Amino acid sequence: MFEEVKKILANQLKVNEDDISLESNILKDLGADSLDVLQLLMTIEDEKGIRVPDEEFAKFITVGDVVNYLENL
Repeated sequence: MFEEVKKILANQLKVNEDDISLESNILKDLGADSLDVLQLLMTIEDEKGIRVPDEEFAKFITVGDVVNYLENL
């Protein structure tokens, strides 16, 4: 799951995949803004055929937060 999320983030944010870790803060470390995070969420929802509730979405701070959520569905 981490590799999938990492590829989406690297493509969307135009960052090197090697610069993305589970501990990476999506906003601070990867330079994303709230629109980027929303686009990430929409891409994941489309690819996985899921719906992430807004209250869960608000908890996504690090890449690991996203990965953990998806792995525990």
